[in-house]
Amino acid sequence: MQKVEDIMAPIQSELTTFEAYFKESMRSDVALLDKVTQYVVKRKGKQMRPMFVFLTAKMLGEINQVTYDATTLVELLHTATLVHDDVVDDANERRGFFSVNALWKNKIAVLVGDYMLSRILLLSIEKENIALLEVVARAVREMSEGELLQIEKARDLNIDEETYFEVIRKKTASLIATCCEAGAISVHANADQQEKMRKFGELIGLAFQIKDDIFDYGTGEHIGKPTGIDIREQKMTLPLIYVMNHSPSEIRKELMYIMKNEFDVTARIKRAIQLVIQYGGIQFATQKMETIAKEALELLESFPDNDAKKSLIGLVHYTMNREK
Repeated sequence: MQKVEDIMAPIQSELTTFEAYFKESMRSDVALLDKVTQYVVKRKGKQMRPMFVFLTAKMLGEINQVTYDATTLVELLHTATLVHDDVVDDANERRGFFSVNALWKNKIAVLVGDYMLSRILLLSIEKENIALLEVVARAVREMSEGELLQIEKARDLNIDEETYFEVIRKKTASLIATCCEAGAISVHANADQQEKMRKFGELIGLAFQIKDDIFDYGTGEHIGKPTGIDIREQKMTLPLIYVMNHSPSEIRKELMYIMKNEFDVTARIKRAIQLVIQYGGIQFATQKMETIAKEALELLESFPDNDAKKSLIGLVHYTMNREK
């Protein structure tokens, strides 16, 4: 498996340039707002979303100013949703650091997220990037719908496989799909290429989320975060859904009882994890993830061979084989 550094190599200079560009896009004359946004920027992750935008653009054409604009819009959306999600989830940490709402309380966190969304609108209008605004706005709608659908279904633990995929398609995959579609739009790719890259991003987003769900049933040694969180939060993910539909009735009853009544008991969480592994939930989810990733790779076959394409292929393999 390629290291992230190797995958980034074809666009390393663009990513470095983008860092300064993104910081400038969030600058404000309000001291408190500037302080909070700079705190957020300093604690960004591996830049996976910018990588998808830049690599797509470079595979299909020449990276230009519109590509930087597209990357900025996507990253503003991603950052805004993280800030808002921490408020929704009442989370005090994000990647090992205090969340915005933990340091500055919910009211400020919500307003900061709103500010970032407003920057998307203003930057799009200022640069006349209406096509980019359309795909980003669609992602905002789908991510919100996905979150609300999950909340609705979680109340009675009534999520089947079809609903699960609809939730993660909207919540997670829609943003990666937007990255790839926006990258294609920025270099004036044709409609067929834009749609192929949108679908590619969606498939990678699905595979990425399934991998995250599989992690929750691991040991936690290499993952870098506790396991069993989905059970503790009463979330029905693919490994558990599979076992609930393909195991003896007594096992289904025990798992449902744990999910409804013992979801905060450590020993019972471990028991649920054991049952999901024993009855093939992890194996099924892994196979599903690999099938989806294969479909994504097939979509790239019609595009020209270059270093950017190799890195996109590397990102697919990284998604499946990462350890955290």
